[in-house]
Amino acid sequence: MASNKALVPEAKKALEQFKMEAANEVGVTLNQGYNGDLTSRQAGSIGGQMVKKMIQSYESNMAGTQNQNK
Repeated sequence: MASNKALVPEAKKALEQFKMEAANEVGVTLNQGYNGDLTSRQAGSIGGQMVKKMIQSYESNMAGTQNQNK
């Protein structure tokens, strides 16, 4: 079963901000707190945008690390 708990509790505020930014980028309005009125499509768009940004960040970090090793 999925859990909605952060693996690093200290990151909760940053993760919430990240979610709000991703929602804004895909044109979905989120409220602080409960958002149970979102459609599955809207929620998926937000999650997909978050994953896309995380992958971009990871790739950028990898590219930076590889360039430093050369």
